[in-house]
Amino acid sequence: MRPRSLTPAPFVLRLCLHLLMAGLLVLAAVRAHSAAGTVAAAVTGAVYAAGSHLGPVRTSQRAAAGWLAVLGASWLVMLWLTPEALWVAFPLYFLQLHLLPVRWSLPSVALTAGAAILSYVGHGAPLNPGVFIGPLLGGAVAVATVLGYQALYRESERRRRLIEELLATRAELASAERHAGTLAERERLAREIHDTLAQGLSSIQLLLRAAERTLPPGSPAAGHIDRARRAAQDNLAEARRFVRALSPPDLEHGSLAAALERLCDGTDGGPGAYGVSAMSGTYGTEAAPEVRATAAGPRVRFSVSGTPVELPTPYEVALLRIAQSALGNTVRHAAASRAEITLSFMDSSVTLDVVDDGAGFDPGAVRPSSDGGFGLPAMRSRAESLGGAFTVESAPGQGTAVAVSLPLPAGALV
Repeated sequence: MRPRSLTPAPFVLRLCLHLLMAGLLVLAAVRAHSAAGTVAAAVTGAVYAAGSHLGPVRTSQRAAAGWLAVLGASWLVMLWLTPEALWVAFPLYFLQLHLLPVRWSLPSVALTAGAAILSYVGHGAPLNPGVFIGPLLGGAVAVATVLGYQALYRESERRRRLIEELLATRAELASAERHAGTLAERERLAREIHDTLAQGLSSIQLLLRAAERTLPPGSPAAGHIDRARRAAQDNLAEARRFVRALSPPDLEHGSLAAALERLCDGTDGGPGAYGVSAMSGTYGTEAAPEVRATAAGPRVRFSVSGTPVELPTPYEVALLRIAQSALGNTVRHAAASRAEITLSFMDSSVTLDVVDDGAGFDPGAVRPSSDGGFGLPAMRSRAESLGGAFTVESAPGQGTAVAVSLPLPAGALV
């Protein structure tokens, strides 16, 4: 029989149970001392065979209990007619344990064993310890076997689910590492193209323009220089397109200011991801109005001062990553009620300030991040790699101010 419980018997066990039941019924029918006993054995076999092929018995506990009641009643009749029916109790133990919940299967096994003992005594067999030990021992073996199998099955299922969770977690971690590595490589390539190829083409273009001015008008060499300068200009534009294509996804659909605004709004992995409510930034000299924060984090506002100019992609990447890291630290560690991000464009530099009124800390006690994350040393390294300055002002109980200033290249050209 295929049980309805959480421990389905394998095919071989079901087959063995069918063969055991059929063999014991045939034995009881052959050794019955009356035709009525033989008929009762046949009826019991028919009831058993019918239940083996009924779908509801396999899927419904109520149907299984009803079938077991009918099978048990036919067995009791056979038991009353012939003592040979005693041996059929053993497969009945397994059926009851597999198809009924524990609170019903154990009493059923006990009643079946008691009926077998009473039948044996009632047919006038001599009393001896084996009369009582046999059915009780058979019931105990059946209980130990089935319950032990169920316990092993549950443990196996628990381990299987644990292994599946571990494999899924490992796959997620591997995917996250690949994604992080891809982003880091894209940023590195963008920085390398900007610092080498783009800057070199820009310098070549300026030198060719200067050489063109020194030649007399109409000179054959002037035409060659003009064509070389235009080729350098076209290749510079192509290099800029490469740099833009390699920029982080945060900057693909807008400017740095727009990415920082999304960060404050929580739509780009910012504090909103931790439950913080923010506002839309303004692009003037006045700070954006605050909105009410949730209990999970600070009120955040974003503002831009000065006249925004186009920044090189490495500058935008560095400023965005520093803002993400600083604001993430504010949300996770500062217990602040307010925070502000300000992006300031000045004549020769661009400055990013992240200020909060949180618990503060001692900047001198900060050690490099053990996991390679964007801690203060990593933020400082980003700023200094572009020739900028990075400062942190904080003290216990006095909030934190993070500032990074990057010098603007001539014309703020990529």
